[in-house]
Amino acid sequence: MSSRSNDPKASLSDLQYRVTQLCGTEPPFNNAYWNNKRPGIYVDVVSGEPLFTSLDKYDSGSGWPSFTRPLNAAAVKEKPDHSLGHTRTEVRSSRADSHLGHVFPDGPGPTGLRYCINSAALRFIPVDSLEAEGYGEFRALFDNNAADTGADSAPE
Repeated sequence: MSSRSNDPKASLSDLQYRVTQLCGTEPPFNNAYWNNKRPGIYVDVVSGEPLFTSLDKYDSGSGWPSFTRPLNAAAVKEKPDHSLGHTRTEVRSSRADSHLGHVFPDGPGPTGLRYCINSAALRFIPVDSLEAEGYGEFRALFDNNAADTGADSAPE
């Protein structure tokens, strides 16, 4: 799996740094992956840690990539966020401690959760590049769900 330099400021764009290291938020509907419908996985832009899959992505109407669950529950950690005067649940990557976004209890089945994630915190690896990028172990998810690889484009 690929990973970035030990100095995030040196290896990230200004927006990626602001989002992942300073808990920023990118604009809705004006980011790389909110409307991405290609099959693949989403990894932490800082560490390369696998976080989400297109099989769990859906259109929440929020303007940010939304997922019903992480690829591996241990890949993300949650913590209370009181920054807007009310409590939300922040989502961070486990390995790099990158700010990813927030999780809300208003998502569809099967989890009822909406992981609302900043595109700037992610790097997308398309299915046909998984092996070359060092993520070949995730190919079977898509081979087993061949009819479902467009799951993120399905209506809610």
